[in-house]
Amino acid sequence: MGQAALAARPELVDRLAAVRKKNPYFRADAVVLWRDGARVYVAGANDESHYFAAAELLREWGVRWFMPGAIGECIPEEKRLTVGMLDAVYAPPFEIRNFWVAWLGENAGLEDFQLRNMMNITSSVKVAGHALGKYTKGLGVGPFSVPLSDPDTAESVARAVDPLYTKGEDFSLAMEDGLYASSFPRDHELMALRWDKYSLRPSVTDAMLELLNGVARRAREKHPDSGSKILFLAYSNMFLPPARDMALEPSLFGTLAPIDIDPIHAMGDPQSPPKQEYKAILERWSKLLNGRLTIYDYDQSMLLWRDLPNPTHQAFQQDVKVYRDAGVLGFTTESRMALATTITNLYLRGRLMWNPDENVDALLEDFYVRFFGPAQKPMRDYWRAIFDAWNKTIVTEHEYFIVPAIYTSELVDRLGVLLLEAERTVDNLRAPGRPLSRNEAAYLDRLHFVRLAYETLKSYVAMVRAAATDVDYQRAVVAGEAGLRARNALTEMNKSFTTTPLEKGYAFWSGEVQQYRALDALVNGEKGRLIVKLPLEWSFHRDRDGKGRAMGLLDGPPDLTYWRAHTGDYDLDRRKDYPADEWEMLRTDLYAQAQGVRAPDRQGFTGDIWYRTDVDVSADQLAARPHIHFPGLFGECDLFVNGRETARRTQNILWWLNDARFEWDAPLSDTLITGTNAIALRCRVPHHMGGMFRRPFIYAPVDARTQ
Repeated sequence: MGQAALAARPELVDRLAAVRKKNPYFRADAVVLWRDGARVYVAGANDESHYFAAAELLREWGVRWFMPGAIGECIPEEKRLTVGMLDAVYAPPFEIRNFWVAWLGENAGLEDFQLRNMMNITSSVKVAGHALGKYTKGLGVGPFSVPLSDPDTAESVARAVDPLYTKGEDFSLAMEDGLYASSFPRDHELMALRWDKYSLRPSVTDAMLELLNGVARRAREKHPDSGSKILFLAYSNMFLPPARDMALEPSLFGTLAPIDIDPIHAMGDPQSPPKQEYKAILERWSKLLNGRLTIYDYDQSMLLWRDLPNPTHQAFQQDVKVYRDAGVLGFTTESRMALATTITNLYLRGRLMWNPDENVDALLEDFYVRFFGPAQKPMRDYWRAIFDAWNKTIVTEHEYFIVPAIYTSELVDRLGVLLLEAERTVDNLRAPGRPLSRNEAAYLDRLHFVRLAYETLKSYVAMVRAAATDVDYQRAVVAGEAGLRARNALTEMNKSFTTTPLEKGYAFWSGEVQQYRALDALVNGEKGRLIVKLPLEWSFHRDRDGKGRAMGLLDGPPDLTYWRAHTGDYDLDRRKDYPADEWEMLRTDLYAQAQGVRAPDRQGFTGDIWYRTDVDVSADQLAARPHIHFPGLFGECDLFVNGRETARRTQNILWWLNDARFEWDAPLSDTLITGTNAIALRCRVPHHMGGMFRRPFIYAPVDARTQ
């Protein structure tokens, strides 16, 4: 094993050298497994590679680590181990292959899991963490208002990092996590070179690279023999490749983070123009850095903080080949662990980072057999149903708003049937007094894990349907609390299953339940009483150029003649081709893009969107001084009642910088009339999600009559 094997057979050193990466920037891993008669030699190119080689031998014997901790460890019960004619030598194409657990996530068993799945432990390679602010402190009003291209800034930062560069240490000058702006004339000039459609502001890249290049050049000229690497972070949504042709200093190493880029689809998927744009971003950075690019990968999931299954291998198994061909150094993956969400994501990432040509279907088949034993068939169908739903979705957005678009009631019902079938296959193991083998006990634990995860998913979907579709907040709270109990049981079973330590505020599941409690108070008589649930479906019109009023979208009844005649011609995918000059119908319990409202090239729709509906109001209801409440709504909006502008809503154009409740309340008493009222809502969609995603209602504040 390890050095002993290499000392015994020195020719193995040459075999490792023949396959491992020449002149690596950080490290060069390789393994050899060789049998010569009665001797077996297991070794690697370094200490971690020795471990990888041992893990590969155990893999030959059927041992697997599908998840961190005991629940993910599968060890066959064998009375005899055999060794075939071992003769394998291999080196991975990526130098960096790891993940780390962020934001209070549980990390028990992290290093063992990484090493056993051919990943570097996180501490073995330095990554580009946010760091620039500590070196620019005092040079601007704050960390995001520094004169980036000012030579004095580069000089100041170069002096600050000189001790690190002198010693040849690697260090980070990665930008802080925020949006930069500057009044420095040169910065203003450079930022004007490119508009960043993702952060919806001028790109900071050219100005930031002036600073980074300036620091690196000064350091190189002062210490030409230093081997320091200066790490920087390129967020794809606020650090696009530079607009100018430029050369980067050889000590600069970039880390590209595809934040806010479609995490569902692969770079070659025609359903995702954003991911295709990301491929161009990747290729440009790869060329600029000439092999000095790492990918800041994400696996915390789109369903962040909801602990619902969010597989990501579908995209990664294709993208990893693109990364290999682009010559990237490797991956540092941000995760929350959250195994009820990530399931086998981290395991499959480890295998694909080690060998991009791994057969994922075969890896999953192996997972079903070894992880679930006698329940393998129904569990295969269970997980395939989930994977299939993610494979087929047109959704390119992220976060919990997409749940109803993927986890339909029909899918959840089917999963329930398959889980019951799986549980029946192990009924015989639960017979009173029957002793359980280690693996039999593990099968029962794993099905219990799936059962709790399913109850969590089922309850969440039921909660969203009750609130967003039915305006039944009391039922939503009941379902939400049931889901939280199931999720708490998951946490008690294993802290690495969930993200509950993070729970603070409305962005989290517990906050969402609290939001529904508050909404219930508006309709149950406590703070208000319900007058009417507005229709689930409204007339809808696209207005890409923002000329809706001139087009008459506010005047007269919507003409739905074309919609009624051609509804069947437009499924979810083809709805992108719906005529832009025709009215259609749209649900109010799911944001517009998830219902197929996209540009003809499949980009997410941007521009204005109009919703129209009618509502009848009695004299008594009018006397109650009613309000309209939108419990889930994105973007800046204008509300019109009977053709008059009634209220205007302002919002930050970046959706995640707004109140996480996404509510809007407006009084109606000055514009409503007794009888039929025409309500129109215009929403501006700059990027990503647009429009309503929870059904609105009209209510009367309980104290309205005394005001």
